[in-house]
Amino acid sequence: MDRFYELTAFITVVEAGGFSAAARRLGDSQSGISKSIGALETRLGVLLFNRSTRSVTLTDQGRKYYDRIKPLLEEIDKADGELTSSAVEISGLVRVATPSTFGRLHVLPLIPQLLSLYPKIKLDLRLSDSIEDLLADGIDLAIRVSSVHDPDAVVKRVAGTSLVCAGSRSYFDLHGIPAVPEDLVNHNCLIYGEMTNWTFLGSKGKFDVPVSGNLSSNAMDTILSGVLGGVGIGMFSRASLRGEFQHPDIITVLDQFMDEPRDVSLIWPKRKFVSTRVRRVTDFFATMLAQCV
Repeated sequence: MDRFYELTAFITVVEAGGFSAAARRLGDSQSGISKSIGALETRLGVLLFNRSTRSVTLTDQGRKYYDRIKPLLEEIDKADGELTSSAVEISGLVRVATPSTFGRLHVLPLIPQLLSLYPKIKLDLRLSDSIEDLLADGIDLAIRVSSVHDPDAVVKRVAGTSLVCAGSRSYFDLHGIPAVPEDLVNHNCLIYGEMTNWTFLGSKGKFDVPVSGNLSSNAMDTILSGVLGGVGIGMFSRASLRGEFQHPDIITVLDQFMDEPRDVSLIWPKRKFVSTRVRRVTDFFATMLAQCV
């Protein structure tokens, strides 16, 4: 028995309201539809429909199965349509989430080229330092510069960067340059998110140094601006030192104690069918970010 046809028959019976109506829609016999549904129920080991002489209604398990299968079949229909189109005809909405600073420095400059390649795509680009819930927020593709431990996501590493400790020359002229990580307890450290312990590598392995300061923020732009303005010392990815932040007044310190690599990864929901347009956008960022980060 064709499993795909079983699913098609199941969806059609639900939406047509019965076996006879479903048979007419699909150009099949009522017995053929009934046989397909019976095979599906046998394979699943559950009863999908309550049958009577007058009506056919979904069981609770049948309703749950319909709600799960219907979007999948719709995505398959979309994929079939997209594969028959040329690249320039690929269209539709693609939602991409990226950290704000990384996105502004590395992703935004790529957008004109992406939309030139695929002019019928509608791109919704979300710049945020918060971690998005891919499924709940409807995100098709996320770009992250951090370790990713998400069992519900597919992760593809495309580039690498590292953490750096940096401050401005004006700050160090006033307060001195830390010679070892422990010296940071006497410095004004700018806190990104909840990073109140900074990790370093010494002769005995990794160790944490508690840090504090008069400026904290959940936005990396704020920390970088504070460093550039001589407020204090910050820890962030080297990939952030681009554009206006690639400034001759900013210098890195404690480099010999830094051993915290960061992957630049593309993430998409594991349980969501990946359409052709999302695959094309993903491939584009995978290629371009590998070259520019």
